[in-house]
Amino acid sequence: MKEQVIGFIGLGLIGGSIARGLKRADTNVTIMAYMRTRSTLEKAKEDGIVDVILNGIDESLSRCDIIFLCTPVEYNASYLQKIRPLLKPGAILTDVGSTKTNIHKTVTEMDMEEVFVGGHPMAGSENTGYENSTDHLLEKAYYIITPTAKTSPLQIERIRRIALAIGAIPMVLDYTEHDYSVAAISHLPHLVASSLVNLVRDNDNKEEIMRQLAAGGFKDITRIASSSPVMWEQICMTNRENIKVLLRKYIESLEQVYSDLENHDNTAIHRLFEESGAYRSTFSSQSRGPMIPEYSFSVDIVDEPGSISILSAILAAKGIGIKDIGLNHSREYGEGTLRVCFYDENSRKTAADVLKKHNYTLSK
Repeated sequence: MKEQVIGFIGLGLIGGSIARGLKRADTNVTIMAYMRTRSTLEKAKEDGIVDVILNGIDESLSRCDIIFLCTPVEYNASYLQKIRPLLKPGAILTDVGSTKTNIHKTVTEMDMEEVFVGGHPMAGSENTGYENSTDHLLEKAYYIITPTAKTSPLQIERIRRIALAIGAIPMVLDYTEHDYSVAAISHLPHLVASSLVNLVRDNDNKEEIMRQLAAGGFKDITRIASSSPVMWEQICMTNRENIKVLLRKYIESLEQVYSDLENHDNTAIHRLFEESGAYRSTFSSQSRGPMIPEYSFSVDIVDEPGSISILSAILAAKGIGIKDIGLNHSREYGEGTLRVCFYDENSRKTAADVLKKHNYTLSK
């Protein structure tokens, strides 16, 4: 990286992970940070992540080549006016907010389009705060870059290099397209998951049978309902128009399903599952999307100590490298206990043959 001094306003999960990733990529980079919780900054300095603790938005920021706004989405825009006079020539101001329209509109109103480049690292965790940040949280995650009308190719390239340095996958999008897309694949699903959980709560019997049975697939598909209520309230309110459009479309699709069930239209119900299954099969579990194939299979193993080690040893003995391995948390859909990913199709096929010879049961 060419940038040597990078500032952070806010140092939570995302800001902390970016800072950690930058330090891992280049130990010579100087990182300065400001947030209201002083103890967090002191811990980050103790960790060797933050070099300079800022007491506020002051002249120290004029040293920065890039400044990251990493506060909650509704607060990021409020820092623009304070930071504007402190920017040195050539410096870039960027953010990591999950919604982009509000801050882009504010940037335009303040005539700051020449110095601002929007950003959204599409990664996260159910756990928040700097204490849960890691230097690899953003690896293989899309890092969306949303330029303004006056953003130069060089400015885009500088943010792109930041994304690559922390292991993310940069993608340039118009900010309006970004907000509409994430409303569909992220914001609406959070609302749906939360409403499903409340549906079970409100309709369960006194023995709470529904809650007991929810440990499988239901728990998996509603996992995101456990996310921060404060954060998701802010996200939904700052992207409410896009969410409203897609929510209305979703309600209409559910009304159609209701009508199909009421009319005993088994063909329509079959088509619903068939079409959704076919489309979902084009998704990749890797962040790079359907263009990059995933070479993997599920393995049915006994849940006991050493079972994963034995399987790994069998493959290692044949010189087969494993790219990734993890547990399937739901067994309701016919998958094996373990998901194993490989670097290429030949490795996948060879591994499948080897494991079958050892009497393992495999599935897609």
